[in-house]
Amino acid sequence: MAKTLKPDVSGMALPGLSGRTPAPLSRDEESALKRGDEFRECAGCPPMVVVPPGSFTMGSPKGEPDRRDDEGPQHLVHFAKGFAVGKFAVTFAEWDACHAAGGCNDYGPSAEGWGRATRPVINVSYDDALAYADWLSKQTGQKYRLLTEAEREYVTRAGTSTPFWWGQAISPEQANYDGTYLYQGGGAKGVFREQSVPVDSFAANPWGLFGVHGNVWEWVQDCHHDSYAGAPVNGSAWKAKDCRRRVLRGGARFNVPDKLRSARRDWWNPDDRDNSIGFRLARSLLN
Repeated sequence: MAKTLKPDVSGMALPGLSGRTPAPLSRDEESALKRGDEFRECAGCPPMVVVPPGSFTMGSPKGEPDRRDDEGPQHLVHFAKGFAVGKFAVTFAEWDACHAAGGCNDYGPSAEGWGRATRPVINVSYDDALAYADWLSKQTGQKYRLLTEAEREYVTRAGTSTPFWWGQAISPEQANYDGTYLYQGGGAKGVFREQSVPVDSFAANPWGLFGVHGNVWEWVQDCHHDSYAGAPVNGSAWKAKDCRRRVLRGGARFNVPDKLRSARRDWWNPDDRDNSIGFRLARSLLN
């Protein structure tokens, strides 16, 4: 049975693996991790979930409602090794711990009056996200980083191939977006909350990850390309010599529902900050 760690999105210390105080994993502990295991490597660190190696078809089929050209051509991506990914988007509590410790470029982003604590950190640029990952890496002695675009779609789908991990349709009971709009693929209209919500507000996907659709866009490592022609097939980041457009995934609180689809892509400049943008972390593993 997978070891579990009660979600801690408040920044308070909770026991880690097997009741231990959160601390960097030893090589033996890391080597013993299995799919679905969860860990935190410091009291204020984001909880991480182990996802399995495997393959998936990246991009959307031509018949998917609201599909865009940059979501194709579909191609098979293979991950030879599992990795760990943030159970949630990085929260204000986690960012504020970094800021209080003198990290994160001494930047304290605005929460727009919506609340901090368990809400996803917003108003952070791609460069800000890298600064947080660098600080966390130094605190733990481990390598934390942004997800690649392929990793982000892989963990969002969690073994599914539909527009959303739960199926073909969407309603505001399943994610945070502008619920006054109806998705062409089906679903229901509902509330438009207008602001971010706590990161654990909706159900986790089959791999135990929360908020992979909606609430905030999340930065990933890749540079934006107009199609997947020539894209890597091993899950690595697709870079470019002149990377003025960094990819965002997941959709946000004010978007119409089609922008929350698993295959949907967007991009911003790496120094842009916006109250619809946050990020999630990944960590490579030994096995």
